[in-house]
Amino acid sequence: MKSNGFSKLIKFLNQLEQKKISYTLAHNRDETVMLNIAVPGERWEVEFFEDGSIEVEKFISNGEILGEEVLNDLLAVYLNSDEPGIELHYNSKLANAT
Repeated sequence: MKSNGFSKLIKFLNQLEQKKISYTLAHNRDETVMLNIAVPGERWEVEFFEDGSIEVEKFISNGEILGEEVLNDLLAVYLNSDEPGIELHYNSKLANAT
C-alpha cells in the first residue's frame, strides 16, 4: 500500500497542536509542503512529499544570544556578492559567534 503524504502531514500537525508547538506552513518546492517549527534552542524544517516521504532538517543553537552589532555582518555575507546567495564570504566575527 502506497503511503499517503497528506495523511502523514495531518497526523503530524495534530501532534504539534496537541503539544502546543507553533509552526508555519510553506510551499517552496512543487512537490512538498514544509513546516517551519521553532522550539527552545532549535528550529526544524520538515518537508512532506506527495509520495509520502518526509525530510527533516534540524538547526540547533549553541545558546549564545548576539546583539544588534552583528546585523550588518549578517547582511554583509550577501551584500558582498555579485549574485546574492551564491557566494558566501567568511566572516571571523560570525564564525566565532556560532
